[in-house]
Amino acid sequence: MKLFWLLVFATITAVCRATGYTIETSQPRQTIRHFGASDAWSMQFIGLWDNKDEQEKIADWLFSTENDAQGQPKGIGLSVWRFNLGAGSAEQGKDAQINPGTRTECFLTKEGTYDWTKQPGQRKFLQMAKQRGVPHFLAFLNSAPVYFTQNGLATNTGRDGTINLKDDCYDDFARFMATSLKGLEEHEGIHFDYLCPVNEPDGHWNWLGPKQEGSPATHREIARLVRETGKALIQQGLTTQILVDESSDIRCLLGTHETDWQRGHAISSFFSEDSTQTYVGNLPNVPHLMAAHSYWTNTPVPYMRKIRERLRDTCKKYGIKFWQTEICIMSNDTEIGGGQGYDFTMKTALYVARVIHHDLTYADAESWSWWRACGGNYRDGLIRVYEREQKARDSKLLWALGNYSRFIRPGAVRYEVTSKKKENPYGLMVSAYKNEDDKWVCVAINYSDKSQDFQFSLSNKEKHSWHVYRTSDAEGENLKPIGICKGKTKLSARSISTFVEK
Repeated sequence: MKLFWLLVFATITAVCRATGYTIETSQPRQTIRHFGASDAWSMQFIGLWDNKDEQEKIADWLFSTENDAQGQPKGIGLSVWRFNLGAGSAEQGKDAQINPGTRTECFLTKEGTYDWTKQPGQRKFLQMAKQRGVPHFLAFLNSAPVYFTQNGLATNTGRDGTINLKDDCYDDFARFMATSLKGLEEHEGIHFDYLCPVNEPDGHWNWLGPKQEGSPATHREIARLVRETGKALIQQGLTTQILVDESSDIRCLLGTHETDWQRGHAISSFFSEDSTQTYVGNLPNVPHLMAAHSYWTNTPVPYMRKIRERLRDTCKKYGIKFWQTEICIMSNDTEIGGGQGYDFTMKTALYVARVIHHDLTYADAESWSWWRACGGNYRDGLIRVYEREQKARDSKLLWALGNYSRFIRPGAVRYEVTSKKKENPYGLMVSAYKNEDDKWVCVAINYSDKSQDFQFSLSNKEKHSWHVYRTSDAEGENLKPIGICKGKTKLSARSISTFVEK
């Protein structure tokens, strides 16, 4: 009988071990720099609302790292805020050939002077982010100021795939960016750590008007602009780093995708010394990393992993890092019905959490940002805003991002997680991190419709207790603290749980 029970115990132990997860404490991966979102295009309006309470609520949701008296996080603690540096389409009015909601003001006037009262709504949210402790800021542009563009507009209006910038205005554009960042630092007290001079220059849609600001650009044009921008930043005494090249699609980093050779193979173009016309890896203010967007590559699900593993390996080959700087739901995200119609539920939240997991664990992304912080009746905003009523409503998507951003802080290191159970992108997905304070964080996504037994441990045999925070479709479960566990628990159906070392 004793032998029988020993066999039963051994079988149970083997099963638990087979379905458990191990954080491999001797296998560090990438350093996590930050999680973020952008102020485009909503903050220019929200920042001017008369309803100050709603503004404060939005800012708390996005930026706060405080908890209430019950230990409930007040916000998702974004650690990088992307500021859209405007091109002046708003001042053009209807002549801009751009929809009113996506036009932007410009600090530079047509007389050549600077007006630091421009972009007041966005500047207000810069301050609200700073007040709540956001440590990093990034400026990005969709277009050069309209005074410098070839067609006098901030949209491409069907031109070819070259940059919408006059040939003799590269230095003017660079000075504008450097002067704007210097002015914001002097007038707002905000230092911009990063600058993206172009945005989605390889977009195959060629930035057709009249939807929004934007311009294509070839790699040679980008390299020329980056070199001029680097000089302008140094002249202004700024330590801001220049990011390239905010590609619209991971596939454009690795080859040509619905464009030609001039806008493909971005990694090798910018970071191979053999690419003499476009190499920028020798510039002092250009970090060795590629910034790109995860649009269009999230389906089919097996392909999502495959393309990211290829990206990771290519980045390693050229000695660079990868930052995922923008994504929202698009028409090809058919698993959840595409982007039309705002979704407050876990349907979109889980879908995006799976993308975050793949970007972090298979592409080794050091930074991860959503597109718009706030939006309307489309799945591009973390927060749904009602402009006429000056009201805002949170979403499960917001809090799902918070399962990562609130607890995985700048400087954290991701560690490998192993299991005898093969990862199921429709079931459990697990990742682990160690913050600079030496506290561990583990995030577990349960994509399935059933609750799942979950057990995890550290490979170095250290024993810890864990605070558990859960986001699910249950009422009020938005990073809700649900108690303490010892590394063994049950994950609710269709939920995201974060375990923070006590």
